[in-house]
Amino acid sequence: MDLCFDKKKAVGYKSPSQIARVLTEEWATRNLFCPSCKKPKLQTARDNTKVIDFVCEHCSETYQLKSQSKPLGERILDSAYGPMIESIKGNRTPNLFLLHYNPQSYCAENLLIVPRYFLTLSCIEPRNPLSPNARRAGWIGCNIVLKEIPVDGKIPIIKERKVFSPEAVRLSYGRFRFLAEKKFDTRGWTADVLKFIRELGKKDFTLNEAYSFDRQLQLLHPDNRNIRPKIRQQLQILRDKKILEFLGKGTYRFK
Repeated sequence: MDLCFDKKKAVGYKSPSQIARVLTEEWATRNLFCPSCKKPKLQTARDNTKVIDFVCEHCSETYQLKSQSKPLGERILDSAYGPMIESIKGNRTPNLFLLHYNPQSYCAENLLIVPRYFLTLSCIEPRNPLSPNARRAGWIGCNIVLKEIPVDGKIPIIKERKVFSPEAVRLSYGRFRFLAEKKFDTRGWTADVLKFIRELGKKDFTLNEAYSFDRQLQLLHPDNRNIRPKIRQQLQILRDKKILEFLGKGTYRFK
């Protein structure tokens, strides 16, 4: 993988935003592979295809690329709030490439893939409506809140200029592919419980430690009044999918 952009492709452009768009899209076309299958290249999506930038012509997975010159923080600016929520509920969201590049050298510094099945209602927040004087008065955009996505759903492809192999990326992507088969609310529960137990920061944990997040989960799922049974259900799902191992006496271990 070539980390640096081909600056010759931006000759004739003057706007910094146009230059960045041209260079990042051209770099992505040359370097991005499909994390879902073994296809080494992605196809550029047709013009005017909303929120989809690349398509795998082998497995039909879709991808969106978001690029920025500052390090990836807690939030990523996204499009309209309402359509984003409906896309998640309808399982229509593309996979998300997040690229951080150096604006001086025009080289990639960090690149993540967020699998589409980790984009849940819990990680989408509305922005304030545009003011009455704005051209699109009242329009509500949204942010993707990265800290609400479990670490398993933020798969590094480039980390501080270190490139991970396609095989390693595909292994991480495929480990949670089972979520793609679930309805949006089930996916959301599994991802939320996974995020919280990952925050414990250890390989082994107890059921009581998982229960300690019941208040946070209640805030995320206010219509559910059986939080602890739901936690147990998600732990069982993660056991069945070989993410967790049950050690007995209320103790679990990440595999």
